[in-house]
Amino acid sequence: MAIEIDLAPAFHDCDPMQVVWHGHYFKYFEIARCALLQRHDYDYPQMSESGYLFPVVDARVKYIRPLRFAQPLKVQARITEWENRLKIEYEIRDAGSGEVLTRAHTIQVAVGIASGEMLYVCPPVLWERLGVQPA
Repeated sequence: MAIEIDLAPAFHDCDPMQVVWHGHYFKYFEIARCALLQRHDYDYPQMSESGYLFPVVDARVKYIRPLRFAQPLKVQARITEWENRLKIEYEIRDAGSGEVLTRAHTIQVAVGIASGEMLYVCPPVLWERLGVQPA
């Protein structure tokens, strides 16, 4: 349950120190997360159609080395938990050397659109789309 995308930071993502501003990393995680969820036919439009929202409730980032303008990168997103919450781990590596530049994860929880209530177990539709069996 992983995907890897190619990405190169745009000039407008860089700060005055000529490195990618720390807040833009979340955009890169989102691009990889959507590609991963699309692979399972359960991206945000399909989540909404199935009656659920999955807001991010926690995000952690470890900035190891800076990302720079036009630097060829590999961004990996991997689903590591799906029973009670959706946890996705990320790794950004330099495409040439393979050096790990950033590690992160996000945690999302299922919220019923009709009720606005958080679910304590992910809905069966997520499990079906991921191709996993209930524990």
